[in-house]
Amino acid sequence: MSIKIRLARAGSKKRPFYRVVAADSRMPRDGRFKEKLGTYNPLLKKDDNNRVNLDLDRIKEWLSKGAQTTDRISRLLENLEVVPKKIRNNPIKAKPKKDAKEAPAEEPKTEEAPAEEPK
Repeated sequence: MSIKIRLARAGSKKRPFYRVVAADSRMPRDGRFKEKLGTYNPLLKKDDNNRVNLDLDRIKEWLSKGAQTTDRISRLLENLEVVPKKIRNNPIKAKPKKDAKEAPAEEPKTEEAPAEEPK
């Protein structure tokens, strides 16, 4: 049985609100969990203090017991400097997409002024 620190969705349609929970990895996303560790509201501005509320002492305790974090939670904890930052590299994301490969870059055409006729 492994414990994951992850997000459990709450809130209504198109109005997401997440609880940060410690849950058994076999449980559904919004299902049973061991402990609520905080909240995350992505609709608030990034500099808002209420966007991320975490109980860092409890999170550190779960991590010391061997709990794993999901990618989103690890990024939140990296921003709060609780865990060291990982070096990420996704070379596939940097490659041009299908549309960019097929369509050659077109130069913008400038309109030429009509020549004046001599009188």
